[in-house]
Amino acid sequence: MPSFAEALSLMEAWTEGESLRRHMRAVEVAMRAYARRFGEDEEVWAIAGVLHDMDYEKYPLEHPYRGVEELRRLGYPEEILEAILAHARYTGVPRRTLMAKALFAVDELTGLITAAVYVRPDRSILGLELPSLKKKFKDKAFARGVDRQEIEDGARELGLSLDEHMAFVLEAMKEEAGLLGLV
Repeated sequence: MPSFAEALSLMEAWTEGESLRRHMRAVEVAMRAYARRFGEDEEVWAIAGVLHDMDYEKYPLEHPYRGVEELRRLGYPEEILEAILAHARYTGVPRRTLMAKALFAVDELTGLITAAVYVRPDRSILGLELPSLKKKFKDKAFARGVDRQEIEDGARELGLSLDEHMAFVLEAMKEEAGLLGLV
């Protein structure tokens, strides 16, 4: 299996936009944290996170199929490919593994958290607390593109309350605020 460093280089080769790159890094951070929590392979989960949207910029109408096709060609494990396919509801691929459930659960939530940071006066995640994030979650006009139902369903699939899930991902992102450009 290719290393995380190789996966990161691949993501950067396929993705020019800084915003999308940061999103994939945020998902990677959340996936690493959940891998640690669940006693899973952190590097494998991080690879799934950092590559999950690698084809979105080049092939938005064929996402995530094009990326998975390339990853399969490069020898990535089926567990990662299945998780990437399953993170998009429209593929119809069921989320059978804990990795797939986690990827689905963190994808939209990291976007909501990032959007909440960007409207803060200091544009830093460090002062963002759960009550403020929950308020943004409930405001349907805020970050309209974020699918709240997917965040709720993702938490439920992981066996967590919505608050627990949101707090966990927020803390994971705070721990890597520098990497994510959110300080």
